Parts: sequence; structure tokens; C-alpha cells
Amino acid sequence: MILADKITELRKKNGWSQEELAEMLDVSRQSISKWESAQAVPDMNRIITMSKIFGVSTDMLLKDELEISAAPAGPDSTENAARVVTVEEASDYLAFKAFSSRRTAIGVMLCILSPVLLIFLAGASETGFIDISEHLAAGIGVPAILLLVGCAVALFITTYLKGERFRYIEEEPIDTAYGVSGIAKERRERFRGAFGTQLTVGIVLCVIAAVPITAASLFHYSNNSDFIVTVAVCALLILIAIGVLLIVRCCIIWGGFKALLEEGDYTRTEKAESKRDGVIAGAYWLVVTAAFLAMGFLGNWDRSWIIWPIAGVLFAVVISIARALRRRP
Repeated sequence: MILADKITELRKKNGWSQEELAEMLDVSRQSISKWESAQAVPDMNRIITMSKIFGVSTDMLLKDELEISAAPAGPDSTENAARVVTVEEASDYLAFKAFSSRRTAIGVMLCILSPVLLIFLAGASETGFIDISEHLAAGIGVPAILLLVGCAVALFITTYLKGERFRYIEEEPIDTAYGVSGIAKERRERFRGAFGTQLTVGIVLCVIAAVPITAASLFHYSNNSDFIVTVAVCALLILIAIGVLLIVRCCIIWGGFKALLEEGDYTRTEKAESKRDGVIAGAYWLVVTAAFLAMGFLGNWDRSWIIWPIAGVLFAVVISIARALRRRP
């Protein structure tokens, strides 16, 4: 086993992120990343420091023929016993993340688009743009909402069930077999450009989504055309739906790479915290979904979408408060 893989495996066995190890060694996270991908080699002083931190000999680090399994276990080795992810499992997991990213993103998009037909028909009926009664508009629009939301829920559930066998990668401490880290890093670098493009376009679409309704409001005041505002609301939801689809899709794929490398939100410390947050998150999003549906069925489908971005921001606040309370003595 080469030095790069030994550093990666020993870091993960101790439950440290690249940032945490970098701080111990007084180097940048980028340096750790280069060492673990064999793009650079640490100097002898860093190797000596690492041998002390990991509780192994410098010979074990430097000699390829010596395996980590032959080295003395670190102080936390029992607590951090982890399942090994093979190259085949890693490839299957990344393929699943690509598959789930499409289905989940489409499901979220369908939820956002669900009230568009009802809003359009109701506005067309009220302004006389289309000769249709309000009851007929509701009779067509409400079933459309239920159908789209039902399809979205089906996508979420089937995707969740299909990914059940990979849940341990995202929720449990893991060790990676030889070559897995290199594969994940190589694929992440190939995807980096697409990730940046999709994330940027998605955010821009969400930002400019307010432009049609702003312009329509000005036009409405000068021309008193209510139907223009209705069309603008529909355009707003469509732009947001497309933007969110791009954001969700690229972030799920990117998250898959981070999970295999145990970085970011998937370090062992974060996984332990996430387990504790699970009950809170489940209850929170059930309440948010109920609020979204209640607001819509009370006749506010044109404004109910705002619940989701607000809920997303508040969720981070709720989790931060919960973690702060848990850390209190």
C-alpha cells in the first residue's frame, strides 16, 4: 500500500476530516488532498509528525510492503471500526447517485410546478381570457396538483428504497479499499466543471425568476391587465422549478463524491451529529409539507412556493440550535 492510501486510511480510521488533519500538521487542506491523491509527498518532518499522530512507525508509512493492518491500532480504532467499501461498491454507489439525482430533482421540480395549471386556469377564468368557469378550473387544476405531487412522492420513495443498500456509506464510518479514493477524486475532478455550471445556472434562474412578476406588476399598474400577472406567476414557478432541478441534481452527485471521501458533511463527526438530527429533520419537514399543502388548499397556491426557500434557511437555524443545546454541559 502506498503512502497516499495509508494517510487516507489512517485519517479516516481516526474519524478526522482533511481540514482537521491539516490543522494538526499546520498545513493547508489542499496539501492533505495532494498527499492523499499522490500528487505530492510530505516532507520528512511531516511524516514524523504523522507517525506520532496516527500512532504508527515511520517505516510503516514509508514502506509500501508494510500494511496498516500490521500496525498497532490507534487510540480510537475500536470506537471507529468501519465497514470497508470495495471498488465495485464505490462504482455502484456513484452510479446510484447519478440515477437518484435525476429522479429526486424531477420530483422536486414536479412539486414546484404542481400549482401552475391551477393558477393559470383560475386567472384565465377570472379575467375572461378563457371561457371557463371557476369550478371547472378548480376541477382540472386540483387533480393536476395531486397527480404531480403523487408522482413526485412515488419518485422519492422508490429512489429511497433503491438506495437502501448504500445507506451505510452516508451514515456510518467507512474505510475504502485500495484505489477507491483515487477513483472518487478522479471522477469528482471530471465532474467539477459541470457541477460549477449547473449550480451557477440554477442559482441564476432562481434569482431572475422574480423578473417576470416584477415586470408584470409594473405593466399591471399601467394597463390594468390582471392576466399578465397570472402568467408572470406561472413563469416565476417554472423558472424556479428548472433552477432547483439543476441545483438538486448537481449537489446530489457532488455529495456522493464527498460521502466516499468522508469530507464536508460526511466526516465521521458529522455523521454522528446527523444521526442525532434525524428525528428533528423528519418532524420538521413533515410540518413544512403540511404547511405548504394547507396554504395551497386555502387558495394561496400562487404564494405557497415561498415556504420551501424559507424552510430551507430556517432548517439550518433549527439544526444549529439543536446541536448547540446538545453541547451544553
